[in-house]
Amino acid sequence: MLQQTRAQAVIPYYRRFLERFPAVEALATASEEEVLALWSGLGYYSRARNLRRAAARIAAEGFPRDYDAIRALPGVGDYTAAAVASIAFGEPRAVLDGNVLRVVARVEGDASDIAAPQTRERFRSIAQSWLDPGQPGAFNQAIMELGAAVCLPRNPLCPRCPLAGCCQARLQGTVARLPVKLHRMKAAPIAAELVLARAGDRVLLRKTAAGAARMAGFWELPAPEHLPPVRARKTIGAFRHTITRHRYTFTVIAVRLSSRPRLQDSQFRWFDKAELARIPLSTTARKALGLADSKKV
Repeated sequence: MLQQTRAQAVIPYYRRFLERFPAVEALATASEEEVLALWSGLGYYSRARNLRRAAARIAAEGFPRDYDAIRALPGVGDYTAAAVASIAFGEPRAVLDGNVLRVVARVEGDASDIAAPQTRERFRSIAQSWLDPGQPGAFNQAIMELGAAVCLPRNPLCPRCPLAGCCQARLQGTVARLPVKLHRMKAAPIAAELVLARAGDRVLLRKTAAGAARMAGFWELPAPEHLPPVRARKTIGAFRHTITRHRYTFTVIAVRLSSRPRLQDSQFRWFDKAELARIPLSTTARKALGLADSKKV
């Protein structure tokens, strides 16, 4: 849950998730729809799908106890595998997260682009050379904490740093310029419309196809092209939403349908308001419904 997501945003999801799935077996036997519903609003939904798949494997085979086997679990990358292998099982594997990258760049005085794969691999080797093989878990936690609490991105606490005496960036006066992460070209903003069709307390939603590249299996507000011609439309308002590097501006439109959508493919369904908390509902749909409620539409 903490991958690319702030801890403050994660905490309520984490608590609800553990309350519903207190053991790996509970998660392994849950439906994907239920898991996505609990994850709804947190984003990056492949994490939830992979977590469920990993739980199923662990429930069947037991928890892996070395780096390579942990790394082979669905959704587990180098950082997570190294952290678990070192902290839980004492395997001498250095972790490399944003905090560690910053510490390595400054201590080494290295101005290479940390977004480049070759730089990350070199920094991983440096961190591995620093690692205390007798206490790999403690070392990894210490260097991550050093980056999080002392070697800060802005206004680092250099006088308090135990590595101040050997930090090349401090000696060279380049701390504020490191690490270097070159900016990638920003994606152009995208304008789109979402259609709010209501019947009393019910709202019409459309399920994204299972094979879709984005938000597969989630319920969303339909776009105008998904519906038959409308008798009347009213613009409620707009909101911005970022998905990875894409910046959207969604305009929400309330409509009266001239006919019911054809439901032969079961993509469309009317939902009562009370049902929305129990389904995988997209964040854009939540924002659009919240906007409509705030304007009493």
